[in-house]
Amino acid sequence: MTPDQITLVQTSFAKVAPISDKAAELFYGRLFEIAPQVRVLFPDDVTDQRKKLMATLAVVVKGLSNLDTILPAASALARRHVQYGAEPAHYSVVGAALLWMLGLGSSWTPDVAAAWTAAYSTLSELMISAANSPRPEQASAK
Repeated sequence: MTPDQITLVQTSFAKVAPISDKAAELFYGRLFEIAPQVRVLFPDDVTDQRKKLMATLAVVVKGLSNLDTILPAASALARRHVQYGAEPAHYSVVGAALLWMLGLGSSWTPDVAAAWTAAYSTLSELMISAANSPRPEQASAK
């Protein structure tokens, strides 16, 4: 990602943060609409999940300038997602729902869309890779 893209992501997310509850509600509604097969991966009540989503997004967005600071947490999250039943193909539908939710605002421009797409692509590729690789302690035990 370019520094300009990072700035666009951070600036646009700052506009979403004040309405994080509604944004997360919209995200999960859209996700379950476009990918009903993933609904079984979530608890019936996704209230806590919505809070976790927005908190995680805040950490990731803040850390985009220095990806090394968020990689350990993203890797751990990816491994937990595998335990919950997440598959690499799920990342694309999650990305679609996320970009849809973020794109509802009037400040959504082609440049902002490209920046978020780059951010999500970068993170999802890292997470898919981490999910499919052994943990450091597993690799050293071999």
